[in-house]
Amino acid sequence: MTEVAASATTDHALLPERGGSGNLRETSEQAEQVDLKRLNRALSVEAESGFGDLQGRAQTFSRFLSGVLGQDPPSDWVLDGEDRRKWQELGSHYALYPELDLPERQHLVAETRRWLDQIRRQQEPPPAPRPAPLPKPEGLSLEQPLQFLKGIGPKSAEKLAQLGLLTVRNALYYFPRDHVNYSEQVLIRQAKVGETVTLVGTIKSCTCFTSPKNKSLSIFNLKIADSSGSLTLTRFYAGQQFTQRGWQESLQRQYPRGARVAASGLVKKSKFGITLDNPQIEVLADEGVDSRSLQKGLRPAVATGKILPIYPLTEGITADLVRKAVQLALPAVAWVADPLPQDLKQTFQLLDLSLALQQIHFPETGEHLAQARRRLVFDEFFYLQLGLLQRRQRYREQAQSLPRYQPVSGELVDRFYQMLPFQLTAAQQRVIAEILADLRDPLPMNRLVQGDVGSGKTVVAVVALLAAIQSGWQTALMAPTEVLAEQHYRKLVDWFSQLHLPVDLLTGSTPAAKRREILRQLQTGELPLVVGTHALIQPTVNFQNLGLVIIDEQHRFGVEQRAALQQKGDHPDVLTMTATPIPRTLTLALHGDLDVSAIDELPPGRKPIHTVVARPGDRLQVVRLMEREIAQGRQVYVVLPLIEESEKLDLKSAIDEHQRLQEKVFPRFKVGLLHGRMSSSDKDAVIQAFRKRELDILVSTTVVEVGVDVPNASVMVIEHAERFGLSQLHQLRGRVGRGSDQSYCVLMTGSKGEDALRRLKVLEQSNDGFFIAEMDLRFRGPGEVMGTRQSGLPDFALASLMDDQEVLELARQAAEQLMAADPSLNQWPLLGRILEERQAHLLGPGLFT
Repeated sequence: MTEVAASATTDHALLPERGGSGNLRETSEQAEQVDLKRLNRALSVEAESGFGDLQGRAQTFSRFLSGVLGQDPPSDWVLDGEDRRKWQELGSHYALYPELDLPERQHLVAETRRWLDQIRRQQEPPPAPRPAPLPKPEGLSLEQPLQFLKGIGPKSAEKLAQLGLLTVRNALYYFPRDHVNYSEQVLIRQAKVGETVTLVGTIKSCTCFTSPKNKSLSIFNLKIADSSGSLTLTRFYAGQQFTQRGWQESLQRQYPRGARVAASGLVKKSKFGITLDNPQIEVLADEGVDSRSLQKGLRPAVATGKILPIYPLTEGITADLVRKAVQLALPAVAWVADPLPQDLKQTFQLLDLSLALQQIHFPETGEHLAQARRRLVFDEFFYLQLGLLQRRQRYREQAQSLPRYQPVSGELVDRFYQMLPFQLTAAQQRVIAEILADLRDPLPMNRLVQGDVGSGKTVVAVVALLAAIQSGWQTALMAPTEVLAEQHYRKLVDWFSQLHLPVDLLTGSTPAAKRREILRQLQTGELPLVVGTHALIQPTVNFQNLGLVIIDEQHRFGVEQRAALQQKGDHPDVLTMTATPIPRTLTLALHGDLDVSAIDELPPGRKPIHTVVARPGDRLQVVRLMEREIAQGRQVYVVLPLIEESEKLDLKSAIDEHQRLQEKVFPRFKVGLLHGRMSSSDKDAVIQAFRKRELDILVSTTVVEVGVDVPNASVMVIEHAERFGLSQLHQLRGRVGRGSDQSYCVLMTGSKGEDALRRLKVLEQSNDGFFIAEMDLRFRGPGEVMGTRQSGLPDFALASLMDDQEVLELARQAAEQLMAADPSLNQWPLLGRILEERQAHLLGPGLFT
């Protein structure tokens, strides 16, 4: 068991120690102490760490689970006979956990979590009574400017305007970023690892400085103390803007020595003792302030058990001012109309909107806060899904009167099947059937096909292309890079030439004369298929009758770019593909208007790629692996994150590493260099040389992530692997393992951070791209996974695509129900108006038109 895995579990204090005999202490007292929260936490950490059977202080995850489930359930749990049998059955399964393969472990953990969630719902007491609504206030309206509220005034209103708070309505919808729960307050010495607590203490010191190891990282340390002891709270700020000394000093001034603060967060263990993970910190009072003053105004007494909202702030604006404005505006929630139908709220157990707004700011209890947040998160997801479904409905209505084609079968598709030297997988056959059914439908297809690296998406795409061509339509396949477009073109030429069908390639590098000829043939209809890059969406490209558009690696294109290609035809069928599996939550958020297919099966005979995380001390072994594979006639990739050396980042550059490998490490081998700043012709020449085995080693940036297909390559070495996301590492790893030889992926890292190493270990343990995508989402969050430039990721105020998956699913169901009942929403005019207002905020202007 790795040191990283052991550390991860120990920090959460999940697993109890052994008794004196070496076995789990089998006492009824311990069984009573085993609660659902602790079991779920153990299952969660095991899943987050890649199902590696983590080692705790004294035993593994599987021994802990089998030991707990091998005892009688706690006596205060109400379980029927079937549930008791399930309890015992799961215990026996976890005894065999070390012998299970990865998919079996994943299934068992998922099954256990679902069952425990069902038990949790059975054990829960009746929900807390809902808070009473506020009476409708006289003389207060939703559009009233804040400056006219008693106690605000023009100067305070000017400050609040910096946060976008102009009216009473703005204040009501300015949600807290967190809450400090004083009912969870403990002394510092009472804080236990793994618990979420609130600590109240006095500031002893505060520092903020730039990390000596990373010039783009600022470190904030705050030491606080109470009557029982002291601890240091740490926060990290990544980005050059936070390394300015002026910014650091302004942050320090917010936490003066002697001030009282409340800090809330998950207790964890560090090398300096206990601390809070990413703590929420609120300054309560400066030194010398009488504690009785905390009882007045908006500052709650520590002992009252209130829940204090923490709002996003900017310099010069105090938390008290924002809280005061919100509290003065709060009675106006009584004027907020709820657009959701009453029966929908009852079906999905949703709080009324006015109560949700009231309780999200100043909740009476933790249960009321949870109810309020659930309703407001539901709203964010619901309007998103409703808008996406309306967009699909509108697109279909516009195309209803158009003649479609009937590509059930035909000579081209039949001949293609006969040409294939292999049998299609069941997953490929299923997805092809779904695509052909879409093509038969009079409404245009809008389908996303997800498939892991090497799953055979191209073959599926060819069947769709041939089905359209044999029905008399033109087709287009667009890829994000010339390298990938060239690869697709080469494969299609091999197949289409045997079917006596022309195909051409149109990119930015296409010579002018050739380009003119391609454009002429597209306009006359002579060319049935064109493969290309962004060049396909130029105004000069016109088709006679474009019927099918295929967009590969669709997430690399912007919404406008994808739409521009579709507009080359009259509502053509659209098939988008990605080799980067997207977790279901992101699929719903980004592509809720698409039908989704998954090729979740690899062709038989593929050998799993052996992946290892290597440290600087392992480099000699890595060099020997490369030498051994090259000596046996195979080839090697070396991938780096930079093209040229950076003064700001201590990373190897592709140019320097190419020179080092060629001159000092492998002088007798041929080492090539590939990066994104090279011209298209130079890139193509290098790739062709590597494909023809004229190069033994190819040093590259991530330009090889997609589109470079060299079956003879068997080793992928990725330098500074901690700099990449898991899904990107999985894509890079997919460049090897394409032949019949055993292949290897080496993740080189000098990082000592536990989180970075834990992420990389996921790649060691799994070759499943769908599982890796889920883990990437957990580790990095949706913004980092999808990127922020062209992802179209919605901007949510409260909702989290990681934490609120269940609510997202419910919101999708609700939106589908309303669309089925009344697609135009004429029955709910207020709902329709709010949907229009929210569309621009969630997905940008023009996206639903």
